[in-house]
Amino acid sequence: MSGGRKVDGRTGGSRTAQQYDPLGAMGSRPLAVVIGAGGVLWATLVSLFDRDVVGAPTVSALTVLLLAASAVVVISASSPFRAPFTRWAFVAHVALLSAATVTSAAAQWGPDRSLVNDFMVLLSAIGIVAVAPYRPWTDLVVGGAVLAAVDAATAGTVAAVYPAGVPVSVGAFLAAAPTLVLTAASAVFARTFAGLAERVQIRAGSYSVERAERDGITASVQQDRSTILARDVAPFFAELRTRASISDADRERARAIADGIRQVMVAEADRTWLEYAVRVSGDAAATVHDPDGLAAAMDADQRTVVRTFVRALLHAATVDPAGVRVTVAPVGGLAPGLGADGPALRATTRPRVAMTFDVAVADSDVGIHRTFDPYFAVLRVTFPDTDVAVRPSSLTLRFSYDQH
Repeated sequence: MSGGRKVDGRTGGSRTAQQYDPLGAMGSRPLAVVIGAGGVLWATLVSLFDRDVVGAPTVSALTVLLLAASAVVVISASSPFRAPFTRWAFVAHVALLSAATVTSAAAQWGPDRSLVNDFMVLLSAIGIVAVAPYRPWTDLVVGGAVLAAVDAATAGTVAAVYPAGVPVSVGAFLAAAPTLVLTAASAVFARTFAGLAERVQIRAGSYSVERAERDGITASVQQDRSTILARDVAPFFAELRTRASISDADRERARAIADGIRQVMVAEADRTWLEYAVRVSGDAAATVHDPDGLAAAMDADQRTVVRTFVRALLHAATVDPAGVRVTVAPVGGLAPGLGADGPALRATTRPRVAMTFDVAVADSDVGIHRTFDPYFAVLRVTFPDTDVAVRPSSLTLRFSYDQH
């Protein structure tokens, strides 16, 4: 996710906190759950026990259902397995809150003697805060402005029909103020976070990850050569020094040692960063099938994410490296784009590559999710078409990417 890299026709400036920090957004999801459930509970209690007028119970029930639907949308769309939070989900969330604001006023149509029981004034504002990690700041501003306008129009209408001793404009402003304030705060958070993340990634990109990988592979080649020298070449020369002449057997042995060195050099030259990552993650028993070296087509950010997952996978106590198979192969079709609006198919002239992990895991499906959910969340944001199939004792993960 390097700075300035275009994604689905957008630059990083339109990306969200969830896309820059999927694990952080995953950690904030319980807050969205609590806000949604708390809002429904508050609306229910106020509608039952603390209203200015008796009102229409049926419309009050509709208000609670609209709030519940809004909470379900946020909880569902904020799931790391549906990342990123789409614009359609955000629009549905704002529309449901707007409808609930109108039905709340209609259900208790009459003089507004107490601001304490006007729960939609605050729930509209908190509704924007709940989705701040998931949408860009521009969307938050538009959504907040819509909710504030609905709050002002509803409260202004009630104040005009049932005067409360203050000008209609003042009543409308007081109803919209919480939403305006929290929308401004949410937008500042989203914009500041995205800006800082963008700058951090630009600075991080100044250090070449590819160069670091080359250095690591070079060190591996040198280590293997040193092993051959210490194990085969040095003892052989030591023996030759003690002999008066060189026999045909000695020549054959020298030829075999030279062939061995040449084979190691060829194998190391053909080894991709993925094979190196599997090797240094603990066990060479894992299988990588990448005959065309297509793993090299990933960019530096994608490699970082995959390397982290590989390390976690091979270090997991329930995973036997011998039961891990990684397949890299070319694929065709449309490419999934990832912008602030979420995954969407887009035309591409670049060939696509699919990477598939088939893993035997000595654990239940619940245990597999518990162990790898954070990594699935990051993969899902980095590769929008990530498909995860979890079964008892088995994990299959597949995603694709452009050849860069």
